[in-house]
Amino acid sequence: MPQSPCGASCVTGGDFRRVTVFGVALRVIAALTVLLSGLLVVAAKPVLRGNTRHAVRRWFACLVRAFGVRIELHGDPKFQATPGRGVLVVSNHVSWLDSLVLDAVQPMAMVAKSDIKGWPVLGGLISAAGSVFIDRERLTRLPETVSDLTAALRAGLAIGANPEGTTWCGISSGRFRPALFQSALDAGVPVRPVALRYRVADGTTARPAAFVGPEDLVTSMRRALRLRGLVVEVHVLPEIAPGRAENRRDLAGLAEAAVSEALGTTVALHKELDLQRA
Repeated sequence: MPQSPCGASCVTGGDFRRVTVFGVALRVIAALTVLLSGLLVVAAKPVLRGNTRHAVRRWFACLVRAFGVRIELHGDPKFQATPGRGVLVVSNHVSWLDSLVLDAVQPMAMVAKSDIKGWPVLGGLISAAGSVFIDRERLTRLPETVSDLTAALRAGLAIGANPEGTTWCGISSGRFRPALFQSALDAGVPVRPVALRYRVADGTTARPAAFVGPEDLVTSMRRALRLRGLVVEVHVLPEIAPGRAENRRDLAGLAEAAVSEALGTTVALHKELDLQRA
Protein backbone atom coordinates (compact mmCIF):
# COMPACT_ATOMS: atom_id res chain seq x y z
CA MET A 1 0.00 0.00 0.00
CA PRO A 2 1.19 3.57 -0.68
CA GLN A 3 2.52 5.28 2.42
CA SER A 4 2.98 8.98 3.07
CA PRO A 5 5.84 10.31 5.23
CA CYS A 6 3.50 13.02 6.52
CA GLY A 7 2.58 12.82 10.19
CA ALA A 8 1.91 14.89 13.29
CA SER A 9 4.93 17.13 12.70
CA CYS A 10 3.40 18.29 9.41
CA VAL A 11 0.02 19.38 10.76
CA THR A 12 0.76 20.72 14.25
CA GLY A 13 2.29 24.05 15.18
CA GLY A 14 2.66 27.01 12.87
CA ASP A 15 1.45 30.57 13.26
CA PHE A 16 -2.13 30.10 12.07
CA ARG A 17 -5.07 32.23 13.17
CA ARG A 18 -7.62 30.24 15.16
CA VAL A 19 -11.29 30.78 15.88
CA THR A 20 -12.52 30.92 19.47
CA VAL A 21 -14.12 28.01 21.29
CA PHE A 22 -17.46 29.75 20.75
CA GLY A 23 -16.70 30.02 17.04
CA VAL A 24 -15.90 26.31 16.85
CA ALA A 25 -19.18 25.53 18.62
CA LEU A 26 -21.10 27.59 16.07
CA ARG A 27 -19.40 25.74 13.22
CA VAL A 28 -20.23 22.38 14.77
CA ILE A 29 -23.89 23.37 15.21
CA ALA A 30 -24.07 24.64 11.62
CA ALA A 31 -22.44 21.48 10.26
CA LEU A 32 -24.74 19.20 12.26
CA THR A 33 -27.76 21.12 10.99
CA VAL A 34 -26.63 20.68 7.38
CA LEU A 35 -25.81 17.01 7.97
CA LEU A 36 -29.30 16.36 9.33
CA SER A 37 -30.83 18.16 6.37
CA GLY A 38 -28.95 15.66 4.21
CA LEU A 39 -31.44 13.04 5.35
CA LEU A 40 -34.12 15.09 3.60
CA VAL A 41 -32.04 15.23 0.42
CA VAL A 42 -31.67 11.44 0.42
CA ALA A 43 -35.37 10.94 1.17
CA ALA A 44 -36.44 13.40 -1.53
CA LYS A 45 -34.21 11.91 -4.23
CA PRO A 46 -37.07 10.06 -6.02
CA VAL A 47 -39.14 13.27 -6.09
CA LEU A 48 -36.34 15.59 -7.18
CA ARG A 49 -35.43 13.43 -10.19
CA GLY A 50 -33.63 15.74 -12.64
CA ASN A 51 -32.96 18.32 -9.94
CA THR A 52 -31.16 15.85 -7.67
CA ARG A 53 -27.66 16.81 -8.84
CA HIS A 54 -28.29 20.51 -8.20
CA ALA A 55 -29.77 19.81 -4.75
CA VAL A 56 -26.83 17.59 -3.80
CA ARG A 57 -24.30 20.16 -5.03
CA ARG A 58 -25.96 22.89 -2.97
CA TRP A 59 -26.01 20.59 0.06
CA PHE A 60 -22.28 19.89 -0.17
CA ALA A 61 -21.57 23.61 -0.71
CA CYS A 62 -23.54 24.45 2.44
CA LEU A 63 -21.73 21.75 4.42
CA VAL A 64 -18.29 22.99 3.35
CA ARG A 65 -19.27 26.55 4.26
CA ALA A 66 -20.59 25.39 7.64
CA PHE A 67 -17.11 24.02 8.36
CA GLY A 68 -15.74 27.53 7.79
CA VAL A 69 -14.21 26.70 4.41
CA ARG A 70 -14.37 28.90 1.31
CA ILE A 71 -13.97 27.35 -2.15
CA GLU A 72 -12.03 29.26 -4.80
CA LEU A 73 -12.63 27.77 -8.25
CA HIS A 74 -10.10 28.15 -11.07
CA GLY A 75 -10.74 26.93 -14.60
CA ASP A 76 -13.76 25.11 -15.99
CA PRO A 77 -16.70 25.09 -13.53
CA LYS A 78 -17.68 21.59 -14.71
CA PHE A 79 -15.60 18.42 -14.69
CA GLN A 80 -17.41 17.03 -17.73
CA ALA A 81 -16.58 19.04 -20.85
CA THR A 82 -19.20 17.05 -22.76
CA PRO A 83 -22.44 16.35 -20.85
CA GLY A 84 -23.26 12.66 -20.77
CA ARG A 85 -19.71 11.57 -21.58
CA GLY A 86 -17.85 9.76 -18.83
CA VAL A 87 -14.75 11.31 -17.31
CA LEU A 88 -12.26 10.13 -14.69
CA VAL A 89 -11.54 13.04 -12.33
CA VAL A 90 -8.24 12.64 -10.45
CA SER A 91 -6.86 14.93 -7.75
CA ASN A 92 -4.17 15.11 -5.12
CA HIS A 93 -5.30 13.88 -1.70
CA VAL A 94 -4.92 16.13 1.34
CA SER A 95 -7.93 15.98 3.63
CA TRP A 96 -11.27 14.42 4.50
CA LEU A 97 -12.62 17.66 3.01
CA ASP A 98 -11.42 16.74 -0.51
CA SER A 99 -14.50 14.82 -1.63
CA LEU A 100 -16.86 17.34 -0.01
CA VAL A 101 -15.21 20.21 -1.88
CA LEU A 102 -15.24 18.35 -5.21
CA ASP A 103 -18.91 17.45 -4.80
CA ALA A 104 -19.65 21.10 -4.03
CA VAL A 105 -18.30 21.88 -7.52
CA GLN A 106 -20.02 18.96 -9.28
CA PRO A 107 -21.51 15.91 -7.54
CA MET A 108 -20.01 12.68 -8.81
CA ALA A 109 -19.44 9.11 -7.82
CA MET A 110 -16.21 8.70 -5.88
CA VAL A 111 -13.70 5.90 -5.45
CA ALA A 112 -13.55 5.81 -1.66
CA LYS A 113 -12.30 3.73 1.25
CA SER A 114 -14.82 1.13 2.37
CA ASP A 115 -14.98 2.53 5.93
CA ILE A 116 -16.51 5.77 4.61
CA LYS A 117 -19.78 3.89 4.13
CA GLY A 118 -20.10 3.85 7.93
CA TRP A 119 -19.87 7.63 8.35
CA PRO A 120 -23.16 9.06 9.73
CA VAL A 121 -25.37 10.69 7.04
CA LEU A 122 -22.36 11.62 4.89
CA GLY A 123 -21.62 7.96 4.18
CA GLY A 124 -25.20 7.49 3.02
CA LEU A 125 -25.02 10.48 0.66
CA ILE A 126 -21.70 9.34 -0.80
CA SER A 127 -23.12 5.84 -1.28
CA ALA A 128 -26.29 7.26 -2.88
CA ALA A 129 -24.11 9.03 -5.45
CA GLY A 130 -23.10 5.61 -6.80
CA SER A 131 -19.59 5.66 -5.34
CA VAL A 132 -17.28 2.67 -5.67
CA PHE A 133 -15.69 1.52 -2.42
CA ILE A 134 -12.26 -0.07 -2.10
CA ASP A 135 -11.18 -2.34 0.74
CA ARG A 136 -7.49 -1.51 1.02
CA GLU A 137 -6.87 -4.69 2.95
CA ARG A 138 -8.13 -6.77 0.00
CA LEU A 139 -6.37 -5.42 -3.04
CA THR A 140 -6.97 -8.71 -4.85
CA ARG A 141 -10.36 -7.19 -5.69
CA LEU A 142 -8.75 -4.28 -7.54
CA PRO A 143 -9.38 -5.78 -11.03
CA GLU A 144 -13.07 -6.07 -10.12
CA THR A 145 -13.07 -2.43 -9.00
CA VAL A 146 -11.46 -1.31 -12.26
CA SER A 147 -14.12 -3.26 -14.17
CA ASP A 148 -16.90 -1.53 -12.19
CA LEU A 149 -15.33 1.87 -12.87
CA THR A 150 -15.05 1.11 -16.58
CA ALA A 151 -18.76 0.26 -16.74
CA ALA A 152 -19.68 3.47 -14.89
CA LEU A 153 -17.51 5.59 -17.20
CA ARG A 154 -19.04 3.97 -20.29
CA ALA A 155 -22.46 4.83 -18.85
CA GLY A 156 -21.49 8.52 -18.96
CA LEU A 157 -20.74 9.13 -15.27
CA ALA A 158 -18.11 11.41 -13.78
CA ILE A 159 -15.97 9.35 -11.39
CA GLY A 160 -13.65 10.95 -8.84
CA ALA A 161 -10.50 9.23 -7.56
CA ASN A 162 -7.40 9.99 -5.49
CA PRO A 163 -4.68 7.98 -7.27
CA GLU A 164 -2.02 8.77 -4.66
CA GLY A 165 -3.71 6.14 -2.50
CA THR A 166 -3.08 8.08 0.72
CA THR A 167 -3.12 11.63 2.06
CA TRP A 168 -0.30 14.17 2.08
CA CYS A 169 0.11 17.41 4.03
CA GLY A 170 -0.22 19.72 1.02
CA ILE A 171 3.41 20.78 0.92
CA SER A 172 4.39 17.66 -0.97
CA SER A 173 2.41 15.03 -2.82
CA GLY A 174 2.72 11.40 -3.84
CA ARG A 175 3.01 9.52 -7.12
CA PHE A 176 -0.19 8.81 -9.00
CA ARG A 177 -0.67 5.03 -8.94
CA PRO A 178 -1.60 3.79 -12.42
CA ALA A 179 -4.13 1.02 -11.63
CA LEU A 180 -7.33 3.09 -11.69
CA PHE A 181 -6.31 4.84 -14.92
CA GLN A 182 -6.88 1.56 -16.74
CA SER A 183 -10.63 2.17 -16.43
CA ALA A 184 -10.35 5.40 -18.48
CA LEU A 185 -8.31 3.60 -21.15
CA ASP A 186 -10.78 0.70 -21.34
CA ALA A 187 -13.79 3.04 -21.46
CA GLY A 188 -12.18 5.39 -23.98
CA VAL A 189 -12.95 8.49 -21.92
CA PRO A 190 -10.85 11.53 -20.94
CA VAL A 191 -9.11 12.11 -17.63
CA ARG A 192 -9.67 15.42 -15.84
CA PRO A 193 -6.81 16.39 -13.48
CA VAL A 194 -7.81 18.61 -10.56
CA ALA A 195 -5.33 20.27 -8.19
CA LEU A 196 -6.44 21.03 -4.63
CA ARG A 197 -4.54 23.55 -2.54
CA TYR A 198 -5.45 24.33 1.06
CA ARG A 199 -4.36 27.76 2.23
CA VAL A 200 -5.21 30.57 4.61
CA ALA A 201 -5.80 34.25 3.80
CA ASP A 202 -2.11 35.21 3.53
CA GLY A 203 -1.42 32.38 1.06
CA THR A 204 0.32 30.03 3.51
CA THR A 205 -0.38 26.35 2.95
CA ALA A 206 -2.92 25.28 5.57
CA ARG A 207 -1.12 22.18 6.81
CA PRO A 208 -3.44 21.72 9.84
CA ALA A 209 -6.31 20.97 7.44
CA ALA A 210 -4.58 17.79 6.26
CA PHE A 211 -5.73 14.36 7.44
CA VAL A 212 -2.50 12.37 7.64
CA GLY A 213 -0.87 9.53 9.50
CA PRO A 214 -2.68 7.26 11.95
CA GLU A 215 -4.86 9.98 13.51
CA ASP A 216 -8.62 9.52 13.68
CA LEU A 217 -11.20 11.57 11.79
CA VAL A 218 -12.46 13.44 14.88
CA THR A 219 -8.96 14.72 15.72
CA SER A 220 -8.45 15.97 12.18
CA MET A 221 -11.89 17.61 12.08
CA ARG A 222 -11.32 19.36 15.41
CA ARG A 223 -8.04 20.83 14.16
CA ALA A 224 -9.53 21.98 10.83
CA LEU A 225 -12.55 23.54 12.54
CA ARG A 226 -10.24 25.80 14.54
CA LEU A 227 -8.60 27.32 11.45
CA ARG A 228 -9.65 30.84 10.54
CA GLY A 229 -9.88 31.85 6.88
CA LEU A 230 -9.42 28.38 5.38
CA VAL A 231 -9.62 28.45 1.58
CA VAL A 232 -9.52 25.48 -0.78
CA GLU A 233 -8.34 26.36 -4.28
CA VAL A 234 -9.84 23.99 -6.86
CA HIS A 235 -7.87 24.11 -10.10
CA VAL A 236 -9.85 22.30 -12.83
CA LEU A 237 -7.18 21.55 -15.43
CA PRO A 238 -7.58 20.71 -19.14
CA GLU A 239 -8.78 17.21 -19.97
CA ILE A 240 -6.32 14.56 -21.08
CA ALA A 241 -8.00 13.24 -24.22
CA PRO A 242 -8.26 9.52 -25.03
CA GLY A 243 -5.29 8.40 -27.11
CA ARG A 244 -2.71 10.75 -25.60
CA ALA A 245 -1.22 7.90 -23.57
CA GLU A 246 -0.57 4.36 -24.72
CA ASN A 247 -0.82 2.76 -21.30
CA ARG A 248 -2.05 3.46 -17.78
CA ARG A 249 1.41 4.30 -16.45
CA ASP A 250 1.91 7.04 -19.04
CA LEU A 251 -1.63 8.32 -18.43
CA ALA A 252 -1.00 8.50 -14.68
CA GLY A 253 2.24 10.37 -15.36
CA LEU A 254 0.48 12.98 -17.51
CA ALA A 255 -2.16 13.60 -14.83
CA GLU A 256 0.43 13.74 -12.05
CA ALA A 257 2.55 16.23 -13.98
CA ALA A 258 -0.47 18.46 -14.65
CA VAL A 259 -1.44 18.57 -10.97
CA SER A 260 2.15 19.14 -9.81
CA GLU A 261 2.61 22.00 -12.28
CA ALA A 262 -0.65 23.63 -11.17
CA LEU A 263 0.35 23.51 -7.50
CA GLY A 264 3.70 24.94 -8.48
CA THR A 265 5.11 25.86 -5.07
CA THR A 266 5.86 22.37 -3.76
CA VAL A 267 9.67 22.48 -3.82
CA ALA A 268 9.91 26.05 -2.49
CA LEU A 269 7.55 25.30 0.38
CA HIS A 270 9.50 22.17 1.24
CA LYS A 271 12.70 24.22 1.51
CA GLU A 272 10.91 26.85 3.58
CA LEU A 273 9.61 24.23 6.00
CA ASP A 274 13.04 22.61 6.29
CA LEU A 275 14.54 25.97 7.23
CA GLN A 276 11.88 26.52 9.88
CA ARG A 277 12.64 23.13 11.43
CA ALA A 278 16.42 23.57 11.34
